Amino acid sequence: MSALVAFWNLENLFAPEGYPGREPWIAKSMQKDLKGWSETLFKRKIAQLASIIVRMKDGAGPDVLGVCEVENRYALQALADHLNQLLPARNYQLVHVDSARDQRGVDTAFLFDANQFTAKMDELFSHWVMRQTGTRDITQITFVAPSGKQLVMLANHWPSRSSSTGDGAEYSSGFRATAGETLAYWHGRIREIKGDNTAVIALGDFNDEPFDRSVTIHAQGLRDKGDVTRTRSAKFYNLSWEYLTVMTQDRKGNQRLLNGTLYFGSDASLFDQILISTGLLTGKSGWRMVDGSARIEAYPPMVSHRVGEGPIRFGLPAGDVAGNVNLDGYSDHFPVSVRIEEV
Repeated sequence: MSALVAFWNLENLFAPEGYPGREPWIAKSMQKDLKGWSETLFKRKIAQLASIIVRMKDGAGPDVLGVCEVENRYALQALADHLNQLLPARNYQLVHVDSARDQRGVDTAFLFDANQFTAKMDELFSHWVMRQTGTRDITQITFVAPSGKQLVMLANHWPSRSSSTGDGAEYSSGFRATAGETLAYWHGRIREIKGDNTAVIALGDFNDEPFDRSVTIHAQGLRDKGDVTRTRSAKFYNLSWEYLTVMTQDRKGNQRLLNGTLYFGSDASLFDQILISTGLLTGKSGWRMVDGSARIEAYPPMVSHRVGEGPIRFGLPAGDVAGNVNLDGYSDHFPVSVRIEEV
């Protein structure tokens, strides 16, 4: 069995403005941004996201998709339902925990094809990343293939670099260090419980670069495979070093060299990363990474033709649909993916 595992920051996938099941505190904190977020806009956003997801794995769609910036189960289920209509061979189901700790109420979660994997719901965990003002939890789930082989996955969305002081990256670096420590701790616990060769994939929007200390020191996400396989401690190999740049086409058909998964102020950043455990490098987990398969999933319709821009974002209306929403947009991040296979 071969599987495509992907991750995508869906950029503010909120249920429509009038959704009756919205938590009151989210309705209050997001009132301005969601003004004008109609059912029509919500469905358009879902359709745009789905049109990219179905392109993955040569048009078959991913086997497992980790996501972040999704408000609740309702919004995620709408995406799964739309994907199942477009891909009848798939049976996408959800792994979601409403963490209720993030300031904007967004969560990390997974979509997975139930025809390919079973989710062990008794091994679903929502790991609290300690922060005074709250942030996203790390969602952990164990998937089981028909052969019985297991994959433990952790979806991440680390604290952002935004700050009222203007020095966001430096000011908030400690928060991401804490997130990295949290991930490393649970990686170690997984190995203690399930064995050192367990297949573990940690993927997400880390809001830091692959070379930042939160990733390299605190999460133990390393650049060299040998440094991972030769040690007895819990370390990850960081696949993002394999997709530092990608050549693609923009929406107008021009060749475009991308240097990251998102662009801000004309600067590219590689915040969206996939970390794999030693068992996926050696094959001793029963799974192995397919060499050279890690990539940024940047398809022409979602790639801006403007210099200094990357993904074409969809946006939220904030009371001005015409000014703030691009109906031809998708997200402010590109997805990333890797293929794995049973051995």
